[in-house]
Amino acid sequence: MAEFKIVVGDDAGDTRQFDVDGQDANRFLGREIGEEVDGTAVGADGADLTITGGSDKAGRPMREDVPGGDLKELLLEGGVGYKPSRDGERKRVTVRGRQVTEETVQINARVGGSIAEALGETEDDDDEAEAEADDDEDDEE
Repeated sequence: MAEFKIVVGDDAGDTRQFDVDGQDANRFLGREIGEEVDGTAVGADGADLTITGGSDKAGRPMREDVPGGDLKELLLEGGVGYKPSRDGERKRVTVRGRQVTEETVQINARVGGSIAEALGETEDDDDEAEAEADDDEDDEE
């Protein structure tokens, strides 16, 4: 059975991590980078998540230009999976294909708009959480 860590980011740079398994994880199997998935898997009802990347248990990144979900050794000059230290440097790197498979551990996704709005969190909830945190700090003093 599939189990993933879904890291969802928004346009403002806010990110949240979710652990999904079972039927929610099965929604991601077979999908490729760039495809949209229903956000209900992470509690974002009514929002679509766009898959932007991911990695497997060894940390090998998914690359959009590699078909399928298998491992592939590529001679890279830069991009996802390799950052050269000088001009013209190339290196053979093992990467995963663009398709989400059982070997995938982490999936990176993006939601349009704000994550807090997609999850149904309001500013009132945030204000209450900050107030509780302030009360806890006052109690410690």
